[in-house]
Amino acid sequence: MTGKNGLRTSRPKAHAKPRAFQRMLSGRRLDLLDPSPLDVEIEDIAHGLARVARWNGQTQGPHIFSVAQHSLLVERIVAAMDPGLPARWRLVALLHDAPEYVIGDMISPFKAVIGETYKEVEARLTAAIHMRFSLPVAPPASLMRIVKQADVGAAYVEAIRIAGFAVDEAEQFFGRPDVSLRNLEPLTAPMDSAHAEEAFLRRFRDLADEMESKSG
Repeated sequence: MTGKNGLRTSRPKAHAKPRAFQRMLSGRRLDLLDPSPLDVEIEDIAHGLARVARWNGQTQGPHIFSVAQHSLLVERIVAAMDPGLPARWRLVALLHDAPEYVIGDMISPFKAVIGETYKEVEARLTAAIHMRFSLPVAPPASLMRIVKQADVGAAYVEAIRIAGFAVDEAEQFFGRPDVSLRNLEPLTAPMDSAHAEEAFLRRFRDLADEMESKSG
């Protein structure tokens, strides 16, 4: 095809699929539109989450407070809420924000602006991640209520300890958590990405080993 300036230009390919994959350090290429469990690696998840900042980076301390640390905090609160919870359900809690290793951590007001598109992409990624690690695509609703409660509790703790919220301000947005928040200080101290990645991987492997030992 010849353009107005006389130069030949390539004709756009009809129905060309948009590039929708991200290349990981492992070499995997994860398609956001149709994610395959075969392209999910826990090392990629840990690496990415340790470098994604909670609160858009608006936190105190020399390092970001990462989604990896938030995930550890949520899993710890879930375990405190139900000490007898099987390892596979605690693993669901640890991985509750795992899709953010690809799509990042968007603050709730921005998610509301984007609407259902974000939720659809997030749901597809969650399903692929769960299948990769032998977890149900749709965990029990009762479990997800506990995870949500722990997630809100973690947000409250983060808000008052590292995000600059006054207690009454945090209660206004998150309510007063109906869970024990004691002994969580080590998990709310921002750490560098290498240590956050290592801590996340260690917890994942501990839970995965526990799952395997119970099923063996």
